[in-house]
Amino acid sequence: MKSQPVVLIVEDEPAIADLIAVNLRHSGFRPIWAMDSDTAQRELDAVLPDVILLDWMLPGESGLNLAKRWRAQARTKAVPIIMLTARSDETDRVAGLDAGADDYIAKPFSTKELLARIRAVLRRRTPEQTHAPIAISGLVLDSSTHRVSFQNQPLKLGPTEFKLLQFLMSHAERVHSRGQLLDKVWGDHVFIEERTVDVHVKRLRESLGLAGKMVETVRGAGYRLTAQPSSH
Repeated sequence: MKSQPVVLIVEDEPAIADLIAVNLRHSGFRPIWAMDSDTAQRELDAVLPDVILLDWMLPGESGLNLAKRWRAQARTKAVPIIMLTARSDETDRVAGLDAGADDYIAKPFSTKELLARIRAVLRRRTPEQTHAPIAISGLVLDSSTHRVSFQNQPLKLGPTEFKLLQFLMSHAERVHSRGQLLDKVWGDHVFIEERTVDVHVKRLRESLGLAGKMVETVRGAGYRLTAQPSSH
């Protein structure tokens, strides 16, 4: 266990970066600051951080492009990314999540909330105990190898979608509200809007392909994973 988790702050406004860094140091983190994409890449090549705080609008390459690139590289694909941005539209939030961000926080934000979100993504990254593979109607999830397949065909899922599927498969046929899913998948005390759950469920269904219909929306109640999805 590292005594001080390293947080790479990619932010071009020194005042904001300094405020974040001071609060991180007080809370037991080791901040590293990069003010543009080139510096960020150099810092990342030198030290692999535990979390990346990534500003959307940067000089040079945008934060969105950086997130996509880092997600595509084996060395950095598992590092949690929290996007910092003045863009708070839902379409922008979805774009950030689709680029591979684990979370999204709109400016201005409270440092208390930011610290809570950093701790939440670190908790999510903590490896869970390995369990036997779960199999439901041809859909198989193996938490020890982090693999998912449907009818013996491998499927590619993002880290949050994997954890969401793991929870739903472990409690198959039971309906879970968005609030329950936030607590169980994202961790309690996380300041994520319930609509974010819908975004991840949509992405999960898309990733599952033909098996996506097993993730059912129960109107007014939430979501469930069922072995016998309704035909309509």
